[in-house]
Amino acid sequence: MKFESILFTGCAVFFAIVAIVYAIFSDGEAVGIAALFLSGGLCLIIGGYFTFIARRIDLRPEDRSDGEIHEGAGELGFFSPGSYWPFGIALSAMMTGFGLAFWFPWLIGVGIIAIIVSAGGLLFEYYTGQNANAH
Repeated sequence: MKFESILFTGCAVFFAIVAIVYAIFSDGEAVGIAALFLSGGLCLIIGGYFTFIARRIDLRPEDRSDGEIHEGAGELGFFSPGSYWPFGIALSAMMTGFGLAFWFPWLIGVGIIAIIVSAGGLLFEYYTGQNANAH
């Protein structure tokens, strides 16, 4: 996690420098300046998270200079083989976006409810059947 924290924090510094240079040479064009500063802020959030995590876990093989490839072998976790819930979340977000764009309050409400239901379905997809009581 150490490399990732350095990478994202470095990107945040880069975006901040570019935003300052852009502000000077663009005569204060607000949208580009805001976009660059916000991009830097988002990278700083991710870099801060990785820094926070890197302090609390043991060094991984890729974080050590003497790490070997075989040390990183083994099970890394569970990854879903396929799910339709992200498609449902996308459709729900599209429905909410249409409701906002054309100002249909009822469509906004239905879309928000659909987002909550589909996000819950994605979250609890593998907590059914034999995995219901797994922690």
